Amino acid sequence: MRTTAKHKITNTEEFKQNLLSWAQQFDDVVWLDSNSKEFKDNRKYSSYDAVLAVDAFTAIQTDYFNAFDKLKEYYTITKDWIFGYLTYDLKNDTETLKSNNDDGLAFADLYFFQPKKIFLIKGNVLETRYLKAVDDEFESDLKDIEQSNNLDVEQSNNSNPIKIKLKIHKDEYFNKVTKVLSHIHRGDIYEANFCQEFYAENTTINPLETYNKLNTISNAPFATFLKVRRNYLLSASPERYIKKEGTKVISQPIKGTAKRDPDHIMDSILKNDLVSDEKERSENIMIVDLVRNDLSQTATKGSVKVEELCKIYSFDQVHQMISTVVSEVKDTTSPIDIIKTTFPMGSMTGAPKISAMKIIEDLEETKRGLYSGSVGYISPNGDFDFNVVIRSILYNEANQYVSYSVGGAITAKSDPIMEYEECLVKAKAMRTVLEN
Repeated sequence: MRTTAKHKITNTEEFKQNLLSWAQQFDDVVWLDSNSKEFKDNRKYSSYDAVLAVDAFTAIQTDYFNAFDKLKEYYTITKDWIFGYLTYDLKNDTETLKSNNDDGLAFADLYFFQPKKIFLIKGNVLETRYLKAVDDEFESDLKDIEQSNNLDVEQSNNSNPIKIKLKIHKDEYFNKVTKVLSHIHRGDIYEANFCQEFYAENTTINPLETYNKLNTISNAPFATFLKVRRNYLLSASPERYIKKEGTKVISQPIKGTAKRDPDHIMDSILKNDLVSDEKERSENIMIVDLVRNDLSQTATKGSVKVEELCKIYSFDQVHQMISTVVSEVKDTTSPIDIIKTTFPMGSMTGAPKISAMKIIEDLEETKRGLYSGSVGYISPNGDFDFNVVIRSILYNEANQYVSYSVGGAITAKSDPIMEYEECLVKAKAMRTVLEN
C-alpha cells in the first residue's frame, strides 16, 4: 500500500524547518515534534524525533454522536496510518454529558485523515512512507523541501497588535473556584480541572511564524502544528496523553507546576519546593488513581502499574510533576477501545471523572473543543501516540478568532489566588508570542 524509503539528513534542524515550511501548501497537516528531548532524561518511550503527515487521501469528520464507533469503522476500512485530533467534547459520546458553552473556534468534534505522504525522522535518518499513487513524486518533493525556507512567511505580527481579552475576569475566577471548592467540601468531587479562555477577535496571525516562535521559547516534547483547511493548532504541549507500543499502553499525566527562574539557585529552590509540595503531590496521585482505573478497563489482569510517581521534569518555561502509568492489553484489543475508555484524559477532568466534567461544564464559560483534547496518530499495526492539547494557541482563520486556554486542578487545599497565579505562569508563553 505504501512505498517506504530511508534517507540520511545532513542538518536535521534545518531539514525540519524546511519540511514544515513545505507542508504549508496542503489543507491537511499534522506535525509532531519531540524537539529531540522527550522529558530530557527519559526517552525510552520516544518512537520518532518528529513526524509529518500531509495531504488527505481519505478523511473522517464528525460531531460527537457515535464518534468513536465511526472512527473504529474508518480505521478498520483504511487499514492504514491515520492522523488527526479528538476534541474534549467527545465526552458527550461516552457519557450523558453536554457542551453548551461559547465556541468561537468551531472545530469539528473529531477529524482524522489518511495521508498520502508521511515523513518519520529519527536522528539523522528520514523515513518516508508514500501511498503508491504518489510515490513517483518523492524525488521532486525532496528537492522542493531542500529549497524551501521561511522567507515567504516571515511577516511580523507586530503590524497588527493583538488585544487579548479574558473570558473570565479575576474576581469572577475567584468566585468560580470557590464554587468548585464548595463541591469538594460537600463530597461531590475530590478534584476538578477548571479552565479559562483568553482570546482575540478580528485578528489575523501567521500560523507557521506563530508556531515557530512558541516552539522556540518552549521546546516542548509534544509540540504540534495542525492544519485542517483554515483551522490551526499551534501547540507547545509538555504532556503525553496515551501511547501504545505492541501490547504495552503508557499514560503520563501531568499535575503540579512551578515556574522557572533564570538564577540557578532560585530555580533549584522552586524545583525542590514542587517536589515536597503536599497539595501538588495529592493532585497528581488522585489523577494517577483515575488513570489506573481507566487503563484497567482494557488491561490484562494485574498488568496496570505505576512506573514513576510524581517525578519532576524541567522544561524551558516550567517545572512539571509527571507520573507514568502502564498496562498490558491483548493483541486483539482495538486501539480505538483503549482511547475511548480513557478519554478525556484524567489530568484535564478531575475525580470522580463524570461528576467533575458536569461541574466543569456548569462553571466554565467556553466550550473547550480541541483544547484539552488530543492530537496524534494510529499506525496500521494498532500502535498509537497522542498528546494532551495544552499550552496551545488555536486559530480559526475564517472567523479571525485566536484563543488559548489554561487551567489548574482544584483540590481541597487549593488557594484561589495561588491557582490564578499558576494559570498566568502557564499562559505566559502563549501571551508573549501573540503580543510581541
